[in-house]
Amino acid sequence: QVQLVESGGGLVQAGGSLRLSCVASGRFFSKDAMGWFRQAPGKDREFVTGFSASGLRTYSADSLKGRFTISGGNANNTVHLQMNSLKPEDTAIYYCAARLITQSPNYDYWGQGTQVTVSS
Repeated sequence: QVQLVESGGGLVQAGGSLRLSCVASGRFFSKDAMGWFRQAPGKDREFVTGFSASGLRTYSADSLKGRFTISGGNANNTVHLQMNSLKPEDTAIYYCAARLITQSPNYDYWGQGTQVTVSS
């Protein structure tokens, strides 16, 4: 049974930083197969960042590029999301996801999410 477990969320002031982690179990996933999504109150879940099939980082918006960084962990099946210069609009539940086919735009497995709250 595949499980994804996120950690590292919390309350932070605007301008602060948080580092989220995700550990997958039950099968092997390369970092390229994993990504981060978020869902803000009253909004649909949206893609935040992940890796393309060629291993390049991808982002949902240019505004995230200089602030959010996804990286693979030292251990297999682990990815991190470093979030700097956080803004109140970054407040959301952040989800880790993994896909069976790296080239696919669809993710097959999801974590339960970790809450990130940015106060102004």
